[in-house]
Amino acid sequence: MTSMDIPVRQATTETWMREAACKGLSHLFFPAPAERPQARERREAMAKMVCEECAVQSTCQDFARRNHEYGFWGGESEDERHAAGFRLIAPIGVRAKSA
Repeated sequence: MTSMDIPVRQATTETWMREAACKGLSHLFFPAPAERPQARERREAMAKMVCEECAVQSTCQDFARRNHEYGFWGGESEDERHAAGFRLIAPIGVRAKSA
């Protein structure tokens, strides 16, 4: 395997991100290691409230769907994107549920 075979996340020039209501709130949008299901539900509920007030919510959601993002984006969890037909490369939560 060469370095060309490994997918690398490119830096984005998405200017809409500067307008996002979630700036500085990464702890609400990405899980801590070994996060328990109840903690995830609470965290995602708080993230959803931030997204509901965000001027760039739909742009964020589209970005996450196009780029197979992990975490909570545009008012949508990984599970919700997966259910809507937007698959993650290695969906941790989905894989564990279907096993």
